Amino acid sequence: MKNIIFLLSLALLSCNQNKVTDENGVSTDPHSFSKPDQAIVKHLDLDLNVNFESKILTGKATWTIENHKGADSIIFDTQNLHVIRVTLSNGEKTGFSFGPEKKYLGSALKVGIKDSTKQVTIWYTTSPDASALQWLSPQQTAGKVYPFLFTQSEAILARSWIPCQDSPGIRFTYNATITVPSNLLALMSAENPQQINVKGVYHFKQPHAIPSYLMALAVGDLKFKAIDSRTGIYAEPIAIDKAVWEFADMGKMVTSAEKLYGPYRWGRYDVIVLPPSFPFGGMENPMLTFLTPTVTAGDRSLVSLIAHELAHSWSGNLVTNATWNDFWLNEGFTVYLERRIVEDIYGKDEAKMQEVLGYESLKETLQDLGVKSSDTRLKGDYEGRDPDEGMTDIAYEKGYFLLKTIENTVGRARMDGFLKDYFKNHSFQSATTEDFLSYLDSQLLKENVAWADQIKVKQWVYEPGIPLNFPSIGSAKYQAIDSLVSGWKGKIHPAGLKAKLRSANEQLYLIKVLPADLNAKDMAGIDKEFGFTKSGNAELNCAWYVLAIRHHYQAAYPAVENFLNHVGRRKFLIPLYKELATSAAGKEWAKKIYKKARPNYHSVSYNTIDNLLK
Repeated sequence: MKNIIFLLSLALLSCNQNKVTDENGVSTDPHSFSKPDQAIVKHLDLDLNVNFESKILTGKATWTIENHKGADSIIFDTQNLHVIRVTLSNGEKTGFSFGPEKKYLGSALKVGIKDSTKQVTIWYTTSPDASALQWLSPQQTAGKVYPFLFTQSEAILARSWIPCQDSPGIRFTYNATITVPSNLLALMSAENPQQINVKGVYHFKQPHAIPSYLMALAVGDLKFKAIDSRTGIYAEPIAIDKAVWEFADMGKMVTSAEKLYGPYRWGRYDVIVLPPSFPFGGMENPMLTFLTPTVTAGDRSLVSLIAHELAHSWSGNLVTNATWNDFWLNEGFTVYLERRIVEDIYGKDEAKMQEVLGYESLKETLQDLGVKSSDTRLKGDYEGRDPDEGMTDIAYEKGYFLLKTIENTVGRARMDGFLKDYFKNHSFQSATTEDFLSYLDSQLLKENVAWADQIKVKQWVYEPGIPLNFPSIGSAKYQAIDSLVSGWKGKIHPAGLKAKLRSANEQLYLIKVLPADLNAKDMAGIDKEFGFTKSGNAELNCAWYVLAIRHHYQAAYPAVENFLNHVGRRKFLIPLYKELATSAAGKEWAKKIYKKARPNYHSVSYNTIDNLLK
């Protein structure tokens, strides 16, 4: 009897791993052509050759599939892939066809299958301008000797380098063989080598089921150094020592997260520091976080980003948003976990300062979108649009403050227990917003009928703007800065401030609350005191350069141009180009810079800026 119950529970888990259809069997993901209720992928064997000269990947994707309903076809998502041939389990060739190309989504690849089909193999090549792939010349790397390749699959770009069912609600395990030039190292979101293979052939295994957006590949002149027994850093040789020093607390962060939210389930946690063109701060690819070099500030002031990407090992990678309309389940939870890790390691003051900065960013996003915009709801609706449009501080910060509201209502101990159980009970599964709300009701709010009225969770999730029960926040250090600035009364007095405002967070907050009527002379005085123009902290750089453009502080202009030419992180590029575009002269300058800088940017960044500058 126990064996029967065990088998039934396994079957139920298998069904729940892929949250891809509604009660009628209709796909719930508007960003995928796949029909997983009919035929779904379960495992990938990937075999690719990396060609830096032609800037293409060539090889085959062999998918192990399940044909639920005796379907005569299986649907894959593709974008600008050239399919050479397709075969079934026994090597028999089968027919295939592409549907019409749709904006953002690419084309559906329809492959003929039989009731008995267990495998589908697709031979293909990528396009030289595949949206997920960035091919870098030696000059675009830190070492300036070897070329570099990295992928960015989130949100729906995996289909540009692998024919796949490109939905976060569909999970699969994978093995891969990647062939690269013999002097380069290949790494993936999987179990990784730590040294170069002189034959240039690398084998990878990801034994845990992941969604397609977590497929990742990096190839370059890379070196590995360990932090501790299960964490380490990959970087170009010229940058490795600086990165190892910067991220020395990685092992402590993993231990802290485990203490709060349960065991780390992925084996190793390593980080790769990529060239500057990487478009995000970090990307939580399992077992190998992709990281921007802008975090290596030289003073460990930006390492909370590591805590964020590590936290995704629970919220996002272990339990995944089922569609991109549920994106807040990934990011709001992760910001919450990140700040708890930061508080545990660096103290409450640090966590409170980051919370206030997050709130300031949220207010800016609300102003940009409009407080009544439907895009300020946590539950998104991005059908017919690029899901990247949902990657705003609504998902990150409004999502965080909902969880903070729940914590304030039920108490931290109950909140921690609830989240630990949530991750345990939904491990390696995908969830919708409604799944979470149902679990919240049944496992937590049922304890006290008054809690639901206090939290007003549906107002947070389904209504625009900020609810009236938004939690109160504050930082004593920031309140002191507010008092200082308000006491200036029209004339700034920056002399001696650097000795008082030593942390990067305090300095960043100062920049954000400086008077709106600053002039270039004021800017020069502040810069003389703090050296913001030449700071090694990219967060400070970006915030300061926005003010430099706004207040015509020309002494910073060469640094602004250099920053835009050498940094590809979208978070920094967008506010700078936006500020430049507010005047005719600024827009012309922006276009001049952009013409030179655009080849250094990933498509995730330049697609946004193309629209901004027209």
